[in-house]
Amino acid sequence: MEVKDSNGNLLKDGDSVTLIKDLKVRGSSSVLKRGTLVKNIRLTDDEAEIEGRVDRTMMVLRTEFLKKA
Repeated sequence: MEVKDSNGNLLKDGDSVTLIKDLKVRGSSSVLKRGTLVKNIRLTDDEAEIEGRVDRTMMVLRTEFLKKA
């Protein structure tokens, strides 16, 4: 399985990615701002999603809104 960011770059465990769009967090009133750096990502079983820690909270992010840092 190949996991790619919005630009087509291959992602792997431990990479750092940057958000390319402001994202609303479901179930919360907070917003993740464009340019937020997510370090040390983990790949999931779904090639369109990754797991990453943002502000000490583990979140699942869609790869279409990320670019490799």
